[in-house]
Amino acid sequence: MIAEKIYAVFDQECRRNTRPRRAIAERLIELAQSGGDFSMDDLWQDLRRREPHLGRATVYRSVEMLVSAGLLDRIEFADGTHRYRVCGSDEHHHHLTCTSCHCIVDVDVCIPTEQFAALSKQTNFSIEGHSITLFGRCAACQARPANG
Repeated sequence: MIAEKIYAVFDQECRRNTRPRRAIAERLIELAQSGGDFSMDDLWQDLRRREPHLGRATVYRSVEMLVSAGLLDRIEFADGTHRYRVCGSDEHHHHLTCTSCHCIVDVDVCIPTEQFAALSKQTNFSIEGHSITLFGRCAACQARPANG
C-alpha cells in the first residue's frame, strides 16, 4: 500500500518515472517495512551505492515532496536535529524520542479537540494542524551510567 502511495506522489508531482526516483522509492519502501528511520544524508549515501550519479538535490526534493504529501514524518529531536520515517498510514500519531540514542517510538496520544477550540478562540488563530514530539530517555539509556 505504501509503495503505491509513494509512486503516486512521484507520478503526480514529477510526471516522470526516472531511475533515481525508482531507487528512492524502493529504498523508502524497504525502510517502511523495517520501521527504520533515516537522516537525509544517510539516505543519500545509501542510495549512491546503488545509483552513483544520484544528486543530493534529487533526494532532498523527493523527501520533501513525500513529507508534504504526509507519507514521511520529519521527527525533531531535543538537540535540534531531525530524522525521517515512513509513516504513511492514515492513523494519526505522534512521536516519543530518546534524548540519548535518538530512538523513535510512535505514540497514540493527542491534545483533546476541545483544547484546540479553546486555544483557537484565545489566540484568534484558525488552527490547521499540529505536530507533537515528546522527549525523554528510553529504558536502555536509563539503565546506562550517566557518563557512559
